[in-house]
Amino acid sequence: MPETDRSRRDLTRWKKKKKEPVHRTVSQICPPPQRPLTVADIRPGMENERLGVVRDSMFQNPLIVKAELGKPREKSCSLPGVNFSYGLYTRTIDGGVPEAIGHWHVLKQQPTCPQELTRNYIAMNRGAVKAGLVTAHENLLYRKLNDIRISEQDDRRLKKEPPSIPADMIFGVQSRPSTPFFDLLQHRYQQLWIQEQKATQKAIKLEKKQKVVLGKLYDTRSSQLRKYKPPVKLDSLWRIPHFQKAISQLDTFPTEADRQRALRAHREERAVRQGMLRMGNYTHP
Repeated sequence: MPETDRSRRDLTRWKKKKKEPVHRTVSQICPPPQRPLTVADIRPGMENERLGVVRDSMFQNPLIVKAELGKPREKSCSLPGVNFSYGLYTRTIDGGVPEAIGHWHVLKQQPTCPQELTRNYIAMNRGAVKAGLVTAHENLLYRKLNDIRISEQDDRRLKKEPPSIPADMIFGVQSRPSTPFFDLLQHRYQQLWIQEQKATQKAIKLEKKQKVVLGKLYDTRSSQLRKYKPPVKLDSLWRIPHFQKAISQLDTFPTEADRQRALRAHREERAVRQGMLRMGNYTHP
């Protein structure tokens, strides 16, 4: 017997004790609204500790209140009391639930106002012209005395009726079609592009084969004359008539070949040189 009692004690010792339910207070479930700081809440070492004269109104200014380290900023506006209810209060005069259960409340139909017919300005303007009234003031007085209205049948005919809408019509923006993922994964668009390129190449080859190859074209007299460029005769340098037959006494070129080579270079550079004789500076650097 004592062994069994000892074993039971060991089992009870290793069993987990059930935690007792924690009863929270109303203030923990619904904490009271935060109120702004006051002078009594300030303790030494806080960020909002101040020297000199300190008032409660200082802690209601959001530009002055500082946030504590590791804590949110304190509210600087005061909230209403516990008995204050937020939202709009609707004052019901229908009797509440007992009145709704007792009888069915039906709204009284309001009397419909007779629809005013539109004024017939065409007939009134025609009558004013026939009466000899031209000015705007005279027309206004004529319309007050002779208020002509369009008949109900004509008014219905002039007013456009709303278009008939089918019953199965769907309003709104049409949804975009889904992306063809299978075509993208299979490179379907690439294959279609390659097929289009091959088809265009085949069409170009067939067009080249069907094109008629013309024979060799020979130049006619008119085409040869059009291409012909008459030679330009180079005039000799101008000389005074008295010295035209005179022979040059100074020859700076060692040989005649050097002289012709220099003259040829001068003719080639005439197009890019300045001056009347084309012997000046170059037109471009």
